[in-house]
Amino acid sequence: MSLTCQKHLFSLEDGIHYINCATMSPNLKSVEEAGIQGILRKSQPQRITQESFFETTAPVQEAYSKLINCPEPKRIALIPSTSYGMAIVAKNLAFKAGLASGQEILMVHEEFPSDVYAWEEIAEDKGLSIRYILPPDTLENRGKIWNERLLDAVNQNTCMVVVSPTHWADGTRFDLVTLGARCREVGAWLILDGTQSIGAMPFDVQQVQPDAIINVGYKWLLGPYSAGAAYFGPAFDEGRPLERNWINRVGSEEFKNLVNYQTEYRPFADRYNVGERSNFILNPMFCASLTQILDWGVENIEAYCHQLLEEPLKLLQEKGFWVDDLPYRSKHLVGLRIPPQADIAQIQASLKARNVQVSFRGQAIRIAPHVYNDMNDIDALVEGLIL
Repeated sequence: MSLTCQKHLFSLEDGIHYINCATMSPNLKSVEEAGIQGILRKSQPQRITQESFFETTAPVQEAYSKLINCPEPKRIALIPSTSYGMAIVAKNLAFKAGLASGQEILMVHEEFPSDVYAWEEIAEDKGLSIRYILPPDTLENRGKIWNERLLDAVNQNTCMVVVSPTHWADGTRFDLVTLGARCREVGAWLILDGTQSIGAMPFDVQQVQPDAIINVGYKWLLGPYSAGAAYFGPAFDEGRPLERNWINRVGSEEFKNLVNYQTEYRPFADRYNVGERSNFILNPMFCASLTQILDWGVENIEAYCHQLLEEPLKLLQEKGFWVDDLPYRSKHLVGLRIPPQADIAQIQASLKARNVQVSFRGQAIRIAPHVYNDMNDIDALVEGLIL
């Protein structure tokens, strides 16, 4: 299947060149409608039964499972944010077998803040250290060398590796299959922040075998804000949730028995769901976005983004801009570095004058198209960059 521009399925304003899905996606019209229907449903509460509290969650779990090729939907929990998901991991790291003072948590340089702050308390309590793997000083073979440095750093003293498949700031892509195998060799957990990759880049949980994936929904999953999904592998099957709420307990489907308090949690990741996980507005919206992504096919989304950017990136490289080589960068999120003589303030003004919206993260201009973009958007971007 070859995708064409799908802008007609969104409500984007004409004349705006929004190439910034890595910050926030626009809503699909189907997602808008699902949200409206969810609001109206709450206006008729007599129609919300005890079964309704579970009917909104299972479709999200099933759709996200398909997206990552997970055969067990009950390994998917509904979470509101990256920080929430990482807090679950941090709480359970304290009980990881063999955890000892002096061990290291490995992360790459300039990782997303919520992936960093999560470990402050557990590191202090358990005497762990956080080690950041730096990229090389040179831009030549940057992604390749950074991958090698990360892999070489994993050893018997590593308790956990936390990494994003696609670096959120510059699009560097990390080899997760090789990294996962190395983590299993030394008994380290592999924790992924899938926010900037899953939904726009094919991913197979059975190949990578991470211990957890934390994934918010409002970027490449095209879902609403405050809705996300997390995968928890076997290491978390008997773990401790952040919340001790009623709906995550065995037998919670039968409301008349809620007065008979339960100590046993629902199986697998069902113990980790956020309270009020039955959200009658956000869940249908999230399900609608995941369903559309599955219908398009992630490989086709990635191919469309690559087709949009392939020739323009070559042109920009000829003009002195730098972008890393494939396969060490993603095809949907690209970190572009300006020529030495260029003025970043002038570039920002030039893009603004053309109604081009991208992000500036660290040293990179972050370009993040999706299927609602076409060559008119990319042409406006190139015009704004080449002053």
